[in-house]
Amino acid sequence: MTTTQTSAGTLIREWRTRRRMSQLDLAMEAEISQRHLSFVESGRAAPSREMVLHLAEQLSMPLRQRNQLLLAAGFAPSFGERPLTDTVLAPALAAVETVLKGHEPFPSLAVDRHWNLVSANAALGPLLEGVADPALLQPPVNVLRLSLHPNGVAPRIVNLAEWRAHLLERLKHQNDAAGDPVLVELERELRTYPSGLKGARPVTVEPNGIVHPLRLAHGDQVLSFISTITVFGTPLDVTLSELAIESFFPADEETRAVLVRLAKERAKASS
Repeated sequence: MTTTQTSAGTLIREWRTRRRMSQLDLAMEAEISQRHLSFVESGRAAPSREMVLHLAEQLSMPLRQRNQLLLAAGFAPSFGERPLTDTVLAPALAAVETVLKGHEPFPSLAVDRHWNLVSANAALGPLLEGVADPALLQPPVNVLRLSLHPNGVAPRIVNLAEWRAHLLERLKHQNDAAGDPVLVELERELRTYPSGLKGARPVTVEPNGIVHPLRLAHGDQVLSFISTITVFGTPLDVTLSELAIESFFPADEETRAVLVRLAKERAKASS
C-alpha cells in the first residue's frame, strides 16, 4: 500500500494561491528571486528549513500549517502542540480564566480552532436557557452549531438571518485562512440550517450604528450585544495559537441592567 504526500512546493503554491499572490508578489515579499521560488514550487530546488519558515511567515500561515509544511520539506515541526491539560499551558489558561471572570457580569467564552467550547463565565448560562436539544449542550459543545441549530439558541435570536449571515461569513474567512477540512464540513452543515429569512422583516441599518448586534429574546425582553474576539499575541504553541475568547458587551442600557440583575441573583443564590 502506498501513500501520497503533498510536497512542500505544492503546499507553498496552494497557500500562495489561497492568499491571492502571484509568484512575483511572494518573491518580492520574501526578498528572493521569482526564479528561485518557481524552482521551489516545482520541486527543482529544495528549500532550507529557514527558507520554509520564511515563506510561511510571508504567507501568514497558521502555526499548525507551518508544521505541516516543515514536515513536507523533510524537517521536524518547529511549534509544539500540547493538550489543554498540559501543565506548560497552565499559565496561559489561567490568563484565559482571568479574562472570562473579569468580563462578568457580561457573557464571555473561549473556543478552540473548531469552535468547540473550552470555557465560559457564569454570565453565559442564562443566555442558553430553553435549548430544546440537550445533545447540543453535551461536550464537546460546538458554539456555532449551538447558536444556529433550530433546536439550539436560534429560535431565540430575534435577528437570526442577520446573525447567521455574520457567523457564516466569519467561518468562511476562517476557512479561507486555514483550509481546515473540519471547518469546511462545519460550514457545509450550518448552511443547511434554517436561514431565518422566511417571514423575516428586512434588516434596517441604524444610521448611527457601528455594528450589527446580536439580539436575543430573554423572557419578555430582547437583549442586544456587540462582541469582540481576543487571541494570544505571540503564541509559539499550536493549541494556544488556536484559542480565541469572544466577549459580549451590552449594546444598550436595558441589556446592561438585565445582566447586572442576573449577576446579583446568581450571587445571592450561591451565598
